[in-house]
Amino acid sequence: MSIRRPFGYEPLLTKEDIKNAAPKKKKQRANDWRQTLRRIWHIVDEQRFLLIIVLVMVVVSSALSLLGPFLIGKMIDTFVKVGTTDGMMVWVISLVAIYAVLSLSLFFQNYWMIGIAQQTIYRMRTALFSHFQKLPITFFDKRQHGELMSRATNDIEAVNATLNTAFIQVFSSIITLTGTVVVMLYLSPLLTLLTMVIIPTMFYGMRWVTRRTGKLFKAQQQAVGALNGMIEETISGQRIVKAFSQEERMQQQFEQRSKALRRASFWAQSYSGYIPKIMNVLNNFSFTIVAGVGGLLAVKGYITVGVIVIFTEYARQFTRPLNDLANQFNTVLSAIAGAERVFAIMDEPAEKDHEGAQHDLELQGAVAFDNVCFSYEKDAAIPTLQHITFTVAPGETVALVGATGAGKTTIMQLLARFYDVDEGAVTFDGKNVKEIARSTLRSQLAFVLQDPFLFEATVADNIRYGRLSATRDEIIAAAQKANAHDFIQALPKGYDTVLTADGSEISQGQKQLLSIARALLADPKILLLDEATSSIDTITEMKIQEALEYLMQGRTSFVIAHRLNTVRNADTIFVMQKGQLIEAGPQQQLIEQGGVYATMLANSKQ
Repeated sequence: MSIRRPFGYEPLLTKEDIKNAAPKKKKQRANDWRQTLRRIWHIVDEQRFLLIIVLVMVVVSSALSLLGPFLIGKMIDTFVKVGTTDGMMVWVISLVAIYAVLSLSLFFQNYWMIGIAQQTIYRMRTALFSHFQKLPITFFDKRQHGELMSRATNDIEAVNATLNTAFIQVFSSIITLTGTVVVMLYLSPLLTLLTMVIIPTMFYGMRWVTRRTGKLFKAQQQAVGALNGMIEETISGQRIVKAFSQEERMQQQFEQRSKALRRASFWAQSYSGYIPKIMNVLNNFSFTIVAGVGGLLAVKGYITVGVIVIFTEYARQFTRPLNDLANQFNTVLSAIAGAERVFAIMDEPAEKDHEGAQHDLELQGAVAFDNVCFSYEKDAAIPTLQHITFTVAPGETVALVGATGAGKTTIMQLLARFYDVDEGAVTFDGKNVKEIARSTLRSQLAFVLQDPFLFEATVADNIRYGRLSATRDEIIAAAQKANAHDFIQALPKGYDTVLTADGSEISQGQKQLLSIARALLADPKILLLDEATSSIDTITEMKIQEALEYLMQGRTSFVIAHRLNTVRNADTIFVMQKGQLIEAGPQQQLIEQGGVYATMLANSKQ
């Protein structure tokens, strides 16, 4: 049996879903929440001075909100009961002053709390983005980019919404409840006890709801992340979607994930929405008790009319903070779920160098693989690379050829230490790559990839990414050497033309020329070229090939190419097959051997 909307749509959540939503280990759940709240508080506490001022203002506003009704009740007993107005103006002016100061204190506490919240969110978002930069490539390989973006936006904004409102309301509610109870006991212990009869009902009602809402809000945040990930991938791959006429299938997938979000949101909001309704009923019940019993006590002469007025207002004062907490409850749960997801990312181990790794090493360009084995998945039946051994001297050009999946790109990944080897060692100038700081290693490498990536910035800034300290003249010189200067000059604003993130304003070949200019500006010791001339027209390929030949001069270069004519001048050609290095040598030597490379070359000429 399934639970449906009142007006009969398809099932939103089954009984099994509801059962699974309930926490199975209550103690562990509470500890997780406390730890999350403690971490949020640690960030907020960095603005301690301003936070203390806000809390003082909350105390002032809470005290004044209690003082106002008390004075009104006393005025009724003092003037209405006696039937005189002598001295009433002083009381009226006092009330006006109290409510004026109350309004000012509310304004400033909210104003300052917004500043605290925004600063806290700024620090959380900055810390999260900074940690993104420190995480290894393996982390991003296993996660949707849109889902990660959701954690940096939606989840952090959920925390922001709570800090802006709920923080003050929680503190204010505690003070208001405490002050209200104290004054009510002073005025009439009996009416106070009658007002308190709602507390057990309120406690059990909230307990029933909270046991079901925690996981539901967490599921809601996860569903938001999954939906955002799907949207980001679909928009990024829109050309592929249209090229293969997959619009309808993508629409179906979107509807499935959107329905999952709707289900999670429906039940999270529904359960949390019970709390305000329960509180309103209890509020009216309490008011009825106070008014009825208070009237009887006043007739008997045990209390005055003014006390009844004070009590009826305080009865509302007593339940209003509880109502405020109830109304903010779903926001708080959503914030905790969002914060947990953010902290989960920040707890991921960062990419770290080994102790004693060198930071000031200048590479000469000698590279060696010593019996290297590697797999992307640790439990893979067949390793991606199997016992690879080779040596490359400084300044040599090495070509990697072989079928797709042979392991060519994996060798590049290991050279840049995006991954660490499972067995064996990769060395630069005789030093194990683990003894070299990653930043030092990568600052002396440059990539020119098959699909060059451009940032949403000017042409000059995209080239400058190779070396941020480069001058305008150095950028232009690099573009000239890369054969990119002429087409850049033809752009609407030349080097100041702003490109979009996908670089749709220029051709694939022009993107590649900019990528080569970026590598030239970086002036690397070691160059890694991964299919740099694929999918390029013949004329542009000639320009790129000329730029690459200039770029490779005096540098150790690793070149991946399917077009064997582009690697004929390489000092050494490595032939890869199913993760193994099966042939190595200059082209003429490999042709004379009559092995796999000779067959590949003969087939390419047919």
